[in-house]
Amino acid sequence: MSSSDDSPMARLPPNLVSVFTQALKSYQISNATFRVLCSLTHSSLSSAAPAVPPTLHPPLTPLKSLLVFDSSFNPPTLAHQRMALSALLDHGQSDAYSDKEHASRVLLLLAINNADKAPKPAAFPQRLAMMYIFAQDLLRSSTTELTQQDQQHRGGCEAVDIAVTTEPYFHAKAHAIAASEFYRDPEQVYLTGFDTLIRIFNPKYYAPGGMAASLEPFFARSRLRVTMRTDAEWGDAEAQRAYVAALREGELQRVGGRTEWVERIEMVEGRKEGEEVVSSTKVREAVRRRDWEALKRLVSEDVAGWIREEGLYAEEST
Repeated sequence: MSSSDDSPMARLPPNLVSVFTQALKSYQISNATFRVLCSLTHSSLSSAAPAVPPTLHPPLTPLKSLLVFDSSFNPPTLAHQRMALSALLDHGQSDAYSDKEHASRVLLLLAINNADKAPKPAAFPQRLAMMYIFAQDLLRSSTTELTQQDQQHRGGCEAVDIAVTTEPYFHAKAHAIAASEFYRDPEQVYLTGFDTLIRIFNPKYYAPGGMAASLEPFFARSRLRVTMRTDAEWGDAEAQRAYVAALREGELQRVGGRTEWVERIEMVEGRKEGEEVVSSTKVREAVRRRDWEALKRLVSEDVAGWIREEGLYAEEST
């Protein structure tokens, strides 16, 4: 890949993997359950010399909403980007009762103790580096998208933060974020796919009778923005809406939850009919096939460049 100063990849801090390796070591020694490692703002994009190590930019004023994107980012894809941009457009709106606009903020969260997935094939520092690139992509794309939507009087993306947690479950993550001093406890909006919604309400992840005790505090401070995942495994949009309707009609209470939680779930459209399925799995498969044209359709140009430069996913173990 070109090393020209005009290349977007040239805006990355040098030794980014080493920086995140050291940041992870410091975090693990601290025994903290949550830590923001760095923040990217629009001003950081225009900086000729990115900060080393990347810097923190806590919110200057209380946030209306914190958009929490909790994922394995293995790697971040164009589907991740669409989910985040859609949420920014919907949750950055001005207050209905005043002229005040509210800028939203995105938190990219990597759980380094995942309840379901082992840390492979990309190591955590490599994933954090790709999250950094993804944050740059998101800030640039949000500027374009939000400018085009100016007539709808929407706010913007104040910053994108990159953080890690040792908590494996959403309710524990939400508590850890709220307990930190970084955000001043805004409402947390979790960006998830439909498959994650299924897991959240699966009783196997809770002690007997423990779902209500775990999720009641979560839904008191958080909501779920669920992007429908229409495929052979999860069914069509109608089937997914029917699942949520069944939760509202008593199924959630039957498995140990509370029906009123359904009001804290926002269902949004995902992939349109006929559009290519985009997933991290498909990215890794494309790399193993050395299908670089397919890779371009699945991840951003800069993420694709990083994957190729670092030799990621070329020999994924199964």
